[in-house]
Amino acid sequence: MSTEQMLSEKLKQQIRDAQQQLKTALPNYHNRPGQNKLIAEMANIVAGQYHRHDRIGLVEAGTGTGKSLAYLLATLPLALAQNKKLVIATATVALQEQLVNKDIPFFRQHSGIEFEYNLVKGRSRYACIERLKQQLIQPDLLTSAERSQVALLDTLSQAWQQRSWLGDRDTLPTAVDDALWHSISADPYHCSKHDKRHQHCPFHLARAEISDARLLVVNHSLLLADLAGGNAILPAPEDCIYVIDEAHHLPACGRDYFAAFAQLSQPQLWLEKLGVLANQLIQTLPETSLKDLLKLDDSRNELLSLLKPVERSLNEWQSRWFTDTNQTDYRFEHAALPTLWQQQAEPIASCAQKTLTLLDKISTEVAEVALSPAKRKSQSKLLQELSQLAQKLEQQQALWQLYAQPQTEPAYQARWVVKDEQQQLTAHACPLSVANTLEQLLFSQAYACILCSATLTVLNSFDHIKYELGLTAHPGLQTVRVDSPFAYQQNGVIILPKMQNEPTASAYTDELISLLPDYLPNQQGSLVLFASYWQMQQVAEALRKKGLSLLVQGEASRQALLSLHNENCQHNKTSILFGTQSFSEGLDLPGKLLTNLVITKLPFAVPTSPLEAAMSEAVTRKGGNPFVQLAIPATARKLVQACGRLLRQEQDQGRIVILDRRLVTKSYGKAMLDTLPPFRRQIDY
Repeated sequence: MSTEQMLSEKLKQQIRDAQQQLKTALPNYHNRPGQNKLIAEMANIVAGQYHRHDRIGLVEAGTGTGKSLAYLLATLPLALAQNKKLVIATATVALQEQLVNKDIPFFRQHSGIEFEYNLVKGRSRYACIERLKQQLIQPDLLTSAERSQVALLDTLSQAWQQRSWLGDRDTLPTAVDDALWHSISADPYHCSKHDKRHQHCPFHLARAEISDARLLVVNHSLLLADLAGGNAILPAPEDCIYVIDEAHHLPACGRDYFAAFAQLSQPQLWLEKLGVLANQLIQTLPETSLKDLLKLDDSRNELLSLLKPVERSLNEWQSRWFTDTNQTDYRFEHAALPTLWQQQAEPIASCAQKTLTLLDKISTEVAEVALSPAKRKSQSKLLQELSQLAQKLEQQQALWQLYAQPQTEPAYQARWVVKDEQQQLTAHACPLSVANTLEQLLFSQAYACILCSATLTVLNSFDHIKYELGLTAHPGLQTVRVDSPFAYQQNGVIILPKMQNEPTASAYTDELISLLPDYLPNQQGSLVLFASYWQMQQVAEALRKKGLSLLVQGEASRQALLSLHNENCQHNKTSILFGTQSFSEGLDLPGKLLTNLVITKLPFAVPTSPLEAAMSEAVTRKGGNPFVQLAIPATARKLVQACGRLLRQEQDQGRIVILDRRLVTKSYGKAMLDTLPPFRRQIDY
């Protein structure tokens, strides 16, 4: 099909008709020119109107532009016409749930476009019903603490049989703690599709639905895992049109996903356990497995002999690294490891991989033996232990594979060690950038890719996100920016009160305590955002002594706090929420739930984490300025996200009070103010 025909008149008409039907179904709908622009631009990018092969778009869509319906309208008809899958990836569970429970069902009901859709989650989000049954039949497999939860497992079993529970962690009918969930969750060792008893487990049923669905909703981590694992779940990238929502999270999510860590202390503890298990398996597995078991034992011994010198070296290095009694981590400057570690890295990674491959093979054989009812009980316990040991091998393999990569200057990895309360050492490695990885796995392979967010630009430019994602040299890259339709000038004001201290001053917290009550009006919904948990607690304690009633993050679950806040506001009571960074994004408080937003100070991250320190070091080595290139852009984006909490609907009104004078005293302040929505401004002098 030629490029000219790809966005044919027929397709354009289908999009227009669907939009018209959605408008009719939406209550209080009025025309949004911004949404029309989004639909047209995204459809043109995906159809290859701008570039025949390089179909990539960075799309910033302000609050209230109707972004979700826009990208569904722009991409789904094209995906259906081109026989491609539409994959929507989000960063937060909240947006995933909004799409799957609200936006997509509404779109399917009213657009006149027929399609199947599916929410795709990682294996560990599903229960293995067979494991659940085993726990009920054999409570001796449970710890004494877990035994008290047998009634809970029985409730889950009944809920599954009645189909009132979908068998996943997100629709649990009652709360289940991590340890109990881990004992019943699906994993490759327990829950094999080749075992008939598992074919109707929730995980395999969910995966079977993927082939019928034309629209798949995933999170960023699952998307990255699938791309890195060779598309075991989703179709190949050339068969997909991707919409990556909340795309400003993708660089950090990528760094997290491709990072690795493993314990260095006492490797003999778990490797000797593997030897004991191998001996046990000689008794239970058929003779044909003997060769593999002997190989596993050899490989295990080889790995232990490679890890032992690393462990011995810790005694020598630890006293040099941890000079302060309170110090919990030590970073290797320029990612330079001790010479011994550099020499051992490649052999350890290779041996861990070989051991893991053998363990996988033997686990399959154990699972086959477990098919016979007589052996089921003993083999189930074995599988659980093998699964835990496989995880340890995976961690070692991933860490030492990263450590084996030679680092030029400036280094492109952060490497560090962490000491816990038991004096055990864990080693870490994390890439500083995932731009090349995203290019190889996603951008160079995808049929089309739309990356969107309400905050893609930083200081009114797309340059920073282009650099983070590695999109600076893409010939077809299109950038689209559609501002929010909200009447910011009429509906809101940003106030910068006069203050004696800037946040860096020691007296700042005391001034916050004395000033804040003046900016917490009665009978209104207020949200106060803090840059540090410690400062939030200090202020909360002092204000409670002054008689203020507060809802403080961490003192109850997020949902419980928001429910109380909602109830207070509905009855026109004074309601004051205190929160840190996680409350400044993805929190939806429309109407009277939030009319007064207070930002105590600019959300600069303290560059104390080894990753942030390594990123700053790399920028400095290149002759750059880490504050200008890293700190200011990151803070500006967080500030925009925080201010985005105030107006959530067109009729919302309110004010934002920022208690940080650096916006007017520092050279970067004006640029940060100018990146915020165009509220009226009141700066007190």
